[in-house]
Amino acid sequence: MAATGQSTAGQPATANDLPPTKFELLKAASGHLKEPLATELENDKPFFTDGAVQILKFHGSYQQDNRDNRQKGREKDWQMMLRLRSPAGRIPVPLYLAMDDLSNNLGNGTLRVTTRQAFQMHGIAKADLREVIGTIVRALGSTLAACGDINRNVMAPAAPFEKGGYPAARRLADQIADLLSPEAAEGSYLDLWVEGDHSYRFKPDKPVREARERQREGALFSGDASEPLYGGTYLPRKFKVAVTVPGDNSVDLLTQDIGLVVFTDPSGRLRGCNAYVGGGMGRTHNKDETFARTADPLGYVAAEHVLDLVQAIAALQRDHGDRQVRRHARMKYLIHDRGIAWFKQELKRYFPHPIRGLQNEPTPRLADYLGWHRQSANLWFVGLPLLCGRLEGERKQGLRKLVETYQLEVRLTPNQDLLLCNIGTPQRSSVRSALAELGFQAPEAPDLLARHAIACPALPTCGLAITESERILPEVLDRLDALLRRLEIEKPVLVRMTGCPNGCARPYMAEIGLVGSGVEQYQLWLGGTPNLTRLASPYLERMPLAELESTLEPLLRGWKAAGGRRSFGEHVAQLGDVAVREALVGC
Repeated sequence: MAATGQSTAGQPATANDLPPTKFELLKAASGHLKEPLATELENDKPFFTDGAVQILKFHGSYQQDNRDNRQKGREKDWQMMLRLRSPAGRIPVPLYLAMDDLSNNLGNGTLRVTTRQAFQMHGIAKADLREVIGTIVRALGSTLAACGDINRNVMAPAAPFEKGGYPAARRLADQIADLLSPEAAEGSYLDLWVEGDHSYRFKPDKPVREARERQREGALFSGDASEPLYGGTYLPRKFKVAVTVPGDNSVDLLTQDIGLVVFTDPSGRLRGCNAYVGGGMGRTHNKDETFARTADPLGYVAAEHVLDLVQAIAALQRDHGDRQVRRHARMKYLIHDRGIAWFKQELKRYFPHPIRGLQNEPTPRLADYLGWHRQSANLWFVGLPLLCGRLEGERKQGLRKLVETYQLEVRLTPNQDLLLCNIGTPQRSSVRSALAELGFQAPEAPDLLARHAIACPALPTCGLAITESERILPEVLDRLDALLRRLEIEKPVLVRMTGCPNGCARPYMAEIGLVGSGVEQYQLWLGGTPNLTRLASPYLERMPLAELESTLEPLLRGWKAAGGRRSFGEHVAQLGDVAVREALVGC
């Protein structure tokens, strides 16, 4: 008998015995995420209808249109955005070359590094989608579950260090990606995109296979034998996991549904993990019941139980997450509403193993790995800054040549940067020269503001965008840089920008967060920290972008007068809400 909220085969999951919503019914009737997508792939229309669009998300794609090309009375310029599944941001050489070719031939000529360490392609015609996804799968990549109500791409430090806990963190990210991959829906995915060739199924290692078998037991079991963890309606909303090592917060750990910090023995073997739960960034303007939230500490779990903990938390959210109100469906709201004590107690039904007190961790920092680093005895990697993550033009062509010539594996960072890996010592000089010709003369030293600034794509492709983000971030940073220079401030400030409140660039953790709230108007969030450990606070609902400098100057002057020993975010937090608002009103 399924527990409350669990789905049984063919039946949509419900909460509190309320009738299932239209969206839950759609998922339940989809045949494990196949229809109506499969049917609509066969017609000649340039777009999918809403039901197929919703199922398409689980396959890694969003339907969009180029809003710059909208004309009254004419059909929209329909196109698909496609996102990879790439745990820890790893892009093997064949996959990188395939993505480069596809973006040139069947996309808009660009690739974009996302804030979850994956590539996005834009500008794909519906008629070309099968060829694009099929090519990716045959190049040993995947787009399955890169979007949708399911576990998304699993993050981990991108650096290919062979020291400390880094190898264990990358390995655990791979394992979790396989552990939380859907079973029946993977078959649907391969049926649709590679003519049912199931030889391309993910191949989990032995610990993952054993953990997946336990999904059919007790409270973990969804009631659907073909989709034992998720059931036929999958999760109430998207689900995000990140893994890191102590002290490295490159993954924005506290913004995840599950954040894991690995602890290893001197040989690098995993001993266990600190676990954090209930983070999330998305919110909706003028809806106070929606908010950004940082994760709560859950505790420390031994290595042999980490995979069971992850799938237990996913199952708990499957059963108790809100399936009636989608904006209230993330696990952060469940924990906020019921409390972490309730969560820990309920988790015992799914996870019978000990959860102990957290292990001590060093103060985290936002690592970025830019510049040259030793990877192992005879190998190097170099981190290249890509403001907003956009690859295009001569730089894109040049990087492709380097990857192809030297067979360099690519890794993507949560900061939208790109690492070229496995560079042999004899190759360093020629690679360095080639990078200099592409504009990477000093990759270790980008402009201070640009180093950690990130933005979402926003206009013209994102249908949710209220205003600009990616296209104007460089101008915004130039303006802020000029302001700091005029004030003779030489310390960096962490800036993040989005075109809407959904938080894809995680602006609510920034020292200065700009969140689109109208045409050329932004909410102003202040007071996050450079190491991404505290939420910022909203101070202005609609700041015209033209007033950026005049708005921030009083606070920046006060920061300088205070000596600048603290970060700008710490300075704002020390001032307190009243003083900050007075400074903003008086600007």
